[in-house]
Amino acid sequence: MDHKVTRVFFMILMLALSNLALTQEDTCAVTPRERVNCGFPGVSAQECESRGCCFDSAVRGFPWCFHPRAVENPPEEECPF
Repeated sequence: MDHKVTRVFFMILMLALSNLALTQEDTCAVTPRERVNCGFPGVSAQECESRGCCFDSAVRGFPWCFHPRAVENPPEEECPF
């Protein structure tokens, strides 16, 4: 019984971590016109990210430090066990 519980726990943990990484990448995929400023003139990437925001200095004339896109919570899945 303990092995089964441990395996289920690790499966859930791995699934959660993989969704978190994907979510962070997706939340910063914001078109320049949709960016909402989150920083100040001269903000560094480190300062921006420490605020929980995204940093992309590739496009001039648009905010480089901007709020991430809101992510909807996925529907809860039923546990097969």
